[in-house]
Amino acid sequence: MNKHSWNNRTDTHLTSEFYNLQDFLKGETSLNPIELELLGDIKGETVLHLQCHFGQDTISLSRLGAEVTGVDLSDKAIESAVKIARETNANTQFICCDLYELENHLDKQFDIVFTSYGTITWLPDLDKWGKLISKFLKKNGKFIFVEFHPVVWMFDDNFEKIGYNYLNVAPIVETENGTYSDKDAEISQSYVTWNHSLSEVIGSLLASSMNINDFQEYDYSPFNVFRNMLEFEPKKFRIKHLDNKIPMVYSIVAQKKTTTNTVHKIKGSMLN
Repeated sequence: MNKHSWNNRTDTHLTSEFYNLQDFLKGETSLNPIELELLGDIKGETVLHLQCHFGQDTISLSRLGAEVTGVDLSDKAIESAVKIARETNANTQFICCDLYELENHLDKQFDIVFTSYGTITWLPDLDKWGKLISKFLKKNGKFIFVEFHPVVWMFDDNFEKIGYNYLNVAPIVETENGTYSDKDAEISQSYVTWNHSLSEVIGSLLASSMNINDFQEYDYSPFNVFRNMLEFEPKKFRIKHLDNKIPMVYSIVAQKKTTTNTVHKIKGSMLN
């Protein structure tokens, strides 16, 4: 269902003002200041980009000097990503598969694993997600993650009342008209999502041999993707009637441990 959902959106996304493909092809980055600051200098690094859609962020990462591999479930999106990469001479490769089956398609470790904005809501099991990230990271490799805050997903579409559980208690099956990049688009798709609390996200990383080096929350979104949003600064959006009262986005930088912490028991004796 979700693969069909993303295949159904792709053509609309490619031509939308939201993705601004025309300027992107001329060299404009699709990355935002939040993730650019977290990434820092990645020239010469290898990067695995999870849930890459049609590859704009993947290609933007390569423009920073990295060698990047993008992964996505949608074959239509990946076909577009390959075409765009060819047109822009990007140092990228793309894999189309279910994320949980990636080890069947890729045998390599990376300096950085990266994923951002609206990704984990499509995944039912974050323990498997955390293990996958750790598996594909080199020792001391970094996981860089930016995502919409789980508080956002608690609200109804108009941000007027609490409509969903903060915790991951069950899959959420819905149908929408339009898409976030063009709410008036004449398309309709059904999909399944899951809400994930901060403790679930962080716990899955800690349980997968990762240290949390940095955690931040932001009271704005760099994208105008929800209803009733107001741009209070360039590329900074909040829910108009909520102002800065709720977190909109959070980020995590985690690092794969080099060794496993071991507790040594020392048997002592008392001499009389």
